[in-house]
Amino acid sequence: MTGAARREQLLDVAREVFAERGFGATAIEEIAARADVSKPVVYEHFGGKDGLYTSVVEREVSELVTSLQVALTASSSRQLLEQAVTAILDYVEHHPHGFRILVRDSPLGSSVDAQQSLVGDIATRLEVPLQRALEREGIDASPAPLYAQMVAGSVAQTGRWWLDAGGPDRRTVATQLVNLLWNGLSNLDSDPLLATELPPSPRTPDA
Repeated sequence: MTGAARREQLLDVAREVFAERGFGATAIEEIAARADVSKPVVYEHFGGKDGLYTSVVEREVSELVTSLQVALTASSSRQLLEQAVTAILDYVEHHPHGFRILVRDSPLGSSVDAQQSLVGDIATRLEVPLQRALEREGIDASPAPLYAQMVAGSVAQTGRWWLDAGGPDRRTVATQLVNLLWNGLSNLDSDPLLATELPPSPRTPDA
C-alpha cells in the first residue's frame, strides 16, 4: 500500500472509531488494530490522536463544502435554498460517521471546533445567495452573514436530530426545512422589533 493510500485508509478507520466512541474514548491502539498496522505507522502519518482527529475533520468539511459548491447552481433564491438543504441532508445520509464527528463538541484542548467549522463553511457558501435574495426583496442585505449562520445552524442541527432519530425520510425533512426557512426569509420585516419593543395596541373603547 502506498503512503497516500495508507493515509486514506487510516482516515477511514479513524472516522468510524471517532464517530462510535467520541474523541476521549478513542485510542490509537484500536485504530491501528482495525487498520492492521502498528501504532508507529499512525504516529508517522499524523503525529498523534489530535493530528489524526484534525485531519478527519478537515477531510469531512472539505467533502461537504465541495458538495455544496457543486449543488448551488440555481438562479432563484428558493431553489438555491432547496439545493443547499438537499446537499447537506444527502451528506448526512451517506456519510453518517463523518457527520457525527462534525456535529459533536470539539475535544477538550483541541484547536479544532468541528461543529463551528461545519456551520461556518456552510454559512460562507450561503452568504452571497442570501444577500442577493434580500436585495431582490428590497430588504437591507447587511444582516446576510447573520442569516447565513442561522440557516446553516438550523440545517446542521436538524441533520443531527434526523440522524439520531432515524427518520422520517429525507424528502420529508428537506421539504419541512425549506418550508420553515423559506417562509421565514421571504416574510422578513424590513425593521424587525422584539415584542417588548412594539408600540402598544390601541385599546377598543368600551361599548
